[in-house]
Order: sequence, then C-alpha cells, then structure tokens
Amino acid sequence: MKESCNNTHTITKTEHISFKETVPVLKISVFLGVVLLLLFLSLFLGPTGIMLPDTATPVGNAIMSLRFNRMIMGLLVGAALSVSGVVFQAVLRNPLAEPYVLGVSGGAGLGATFAILFGAVAAIPLSLPFAAFISAVATLFLVYGIASKGSGGTPSVYSLILSGVIISAICSSLIMFLVSMASVEGLHNVIWWMLGNLQPPPLSQRLVAAVFIIVGIAGSMLLASRLNALTLGREMAHYQGINADVVILVALLCATLIAATAVSIAGMIGFVGLIVPHVMRALFGPDHKMLIPLSALGGGTFLAVCDAFARSVLAPIEIPVGVVTALAGGPFFLLILQRKMRGAWIG
Repeated sequence: MKESCNNTHTITKTEHISFKETVPVLKISVFLGVVLLLLFLSLFLGPTGIMLPDTATPVGNAIMSLRFNRMIMGLLVGAALSVSGVVFQAVLRNPLAEPYVLGVSGGAGLGATFAILFGAVAAIPLSLPFAAFISAVATLFLVYGIASKGSGGTPSVYSLILSGVIISAICSSLIMFLVSMASVEGLHNVIWWMLGNLQPPPLSQRLVAAVFIIVGIAGSMLLASRLNALTLGREMAHYQGINADVVILVALLCATLIAATAVSIAGMIGFVGLIVPHVMRALFGPDHKMLIPLSALGGGTFLAVCDAFARSVLAPIEIPVGVVTALAGGPFFLLILQRKMRGAWIG
C-alpha cells in the first residue's frame, strides 16, 4: 500500500513537472507575428475584393470603421468561445467538450431569444447577457445531471455528448417555436442572430460584454495551475491539496459566463471552442498558464478571419460567420471523436 502511494506521488510529481516545460520564445514570437498579419489582412477583405477602402471619403471611412469594429468583435467573441472550450475540456477531461456540443450555447440562445422577443432587450438593453448567462448555467447543470444518472456521479465522455446534443436540440426546438410565433421583425432579428454574426451591437452592450468576458478569462487564468492538476484526475488534484469540487464549480461558472456572453452578442457560433484549444495544445503544450491566453488570442484571430472570409467569398452576399465555423468544425469534430474512440486522449 505504501509503495502504491509512493508511486502515485512520483507520477504526480512527474506529470506536474511536465507542465512546467517552457514554450520556446521563438515559437511564441512567430505565432504573435502570424496573428498580427492575419488581423491586418482581415481588414483588407470585403465585398469589393482584397483592398482597403478609401478612408478619405465618408463612405470609405464608414466601411473601414465597420471592418475594424467587426474585427474587435471577432477577437472578443473568439477569445471567449476558445477559453470556455479550454476550461470545459480540462474540467470534464473530455477532448470533445465545448459550449456548442455541451448545449451551453443552445441554452444561452434560448435565454437570449426570450429576452429579444419579449421586449426585455428593448426595455433594458443590458438584460441580454444576464438572460443568456442564467439560461446557460441552468442548461449546463441539466446536461451534467442527466449524464451523471446511473454513472455514479461521474459522467462518461459519450453520455455528456449525447446529453448535450439532446438538450441542445430541445433548446433549438423551443427557439423555433418562439420564432414561429414572433412578428416579422422579430423573426428576422432572431434568425440572423441564430446563424451567428459579428455585426456590432450597441456600444453599451459591447462594453458590458467586454467586461464580462475579460473577468471570466481572468478568472480562468487564475485557476490555470489547478486546471493542470484536474486534467490528471481528481485523485491527483487531491494529493496536491486542491479542493476539486470548488475548482470545478468556479471554472464551470467562468466558462459558462464568457460563453453565454459571447452568444448574447454574436449568436450561435459553434466549434470555435473545439478547434482552437486542440490546435493551441498541439502547438504549445497542455500547460493552462500558456494555453488559456494563447487560445484566447488564437480564437479571436480565427473568428476574425472567418468573418472576413464570410463577407467576401460570395460577395455581395454575406455568409453568417456561424455557418463558416460549422463547416470548418464539423469534420474536425468527427476527427477528434474518431481518435477518442481509439483511446488517443484522456479517459
């Protein structure tokens, strides 16, 4: 028994040290350079082709301002979705976990739809992120509770996915029911919002959303070392003196807050929280002290580039950015699911 305990401590120490490996400065510098280049190029892409508008004219200045604001929206929303994906994957020890797959985005969308169609947003503009957050939290605990039934309180990867898909489908059905009862104006607003877009909302909503997202990401970064321990399992976290239940609760609330806020201002944009964390983990390793900020930056850049592609590829028709991320994320999801079925990641 003593030997087993000593081995456990040895494994814990070894695994913990592996997280301490430094990421080469050159690799980070190249990554930052690529990010800046992609963000700069996203300002060039528009319905008129690859060119910057003439800012000397009022029309050109307005177009440039809109592109810049949409880039900022992409950075904000992409960072939120990516970081929430990182946190969900760490806490649930599930490589397929992300807000869209777990039903959190669907729950946030249902709350936001209620707020839009029943006049809460018109009366109190800041009610949108609050409604989305409350609905998303309720959905997350519902999914986790359903998946935990009959599994001893620890849901499997597949029960979480199945529960999330089912609850997400129910939320989508309820949204469709609400939309079918809405006026023509309400129908247009909700449908365009459901498809996902980065059209900037009123400044007050953007500022409140930015505060929520920054606070949620900062809270996630403060939990980085504890998330490292959680990815090794509850037992390993316990040996390191970490209260796993408290960390999981706080981490889930942070991830849900930023995901719900992103949904409230940009609609249903899926798979960003799945694609980006996996790419960043492959490039820079599993240490959440680096993974969280780099995923935030990578996710924001990815979504900004997707938006630039969406508004230019079929010009003058604009594709909702949620459609672009879904087309990119669907095959990626199937690839990760196939690897998981072969036991390629954590159990």
